[in-house]
Amino acid sequence: MLSISATNEWKTYHPGAVIGILELSGVDNTRPSPELDARKRETEARLRERFAGFARQDFVTLPIMAAYQKYYKRFTKTYHVLQQLESIVLKGKNLPDVSPLVDSNFIAEMDTLILTAGHDVAKLIPPIIMDVSKSGDTLIRMNGEPKLMDAGDMVMRDATGVVCSIIYGQDNVSPITPSTTHVLYVAYAPAGVSADVVDEHLRRIEENVREFCPNAIKEQNLLLTA
Repeated sequence: MLSISATNEWKTYHPGAVIGILELSGVDNTRPSPELDARKRETEARLRERFAGFARQDFVTLPIMAAYQKYYKRFTKTYHVLQQLESIVLKGKNLPDVSPLVDSNFIAEMDTLILTAGHDVAKLIPPIIMDVSKSGDTLIRMNGEPKLMDAGDMVMRDATGVVCSIIYGQDNVSPITPSTTHVLYVAYAPAGVSADVVDEHLRRIEENVREFCPNAIKEQNLLLTA
C-alpha cells in the first residue's frame, strides 16, 4: 500500500477541495470484458437521454461542472471532461476503448463528472504527496514534452517530482498500461464538489473494475480534504 499524504500548502491554497484515493492490486488489464463494454453503451445512452437538447451553456450550469469550470478559468482553460461529455451527447461519439482499467475510470467519470487520473503503482516512487504547483515546477507530459507549470494548480508528486496536475494531466511515466497489475486512481475535486460525490465516484470505478477482475484487492480507499 502506498504512503499518501497532503501538504499544508494544498489545504491552505485550496480550501474545500477533496482528493479521493482508490488503490487496487491483483488486477488483470489484458482481460476483455463484454460486461464493461455493455456498461459503456448503457452510459452513453443514459447521458444522451439525460442531456437531450443541452448546449454548452446548459452543461456548465450543472453544479459539479460549474465548480470545475471555475477552477479551470483561473488558468484560462476549459474543463476537458466538459468537452468529452459534449462529444458523447452532442456529436454521438462513443466512450474510448483504451484498456479495462482506463475504461473503468472513463465510464465513472462521464457519469459523475469527477476528474480522475489512473497510475501504474509500479511506476511511482513513494512517498506520494498531494501538493500545489510552484513556479519552476515542470511536468513531462504524456507526449514527452516538458511543460513549465503555472503556480497554484493541484498536483501529485512522487520522489521524482510532479507526476500529475489537474490542468496539464499526467506524466509520461506512470500512466496505466496493458501490463499494469496494481493501480492508483486519484480523483481531484475543487471546492464546490462534496466529499460524498467523490466517494461515490470511487465506488463506481471499483464496481467497474470488478466486472473484469472480481478478485481485485482493495489496498486503500480514502478521502483527503482541505
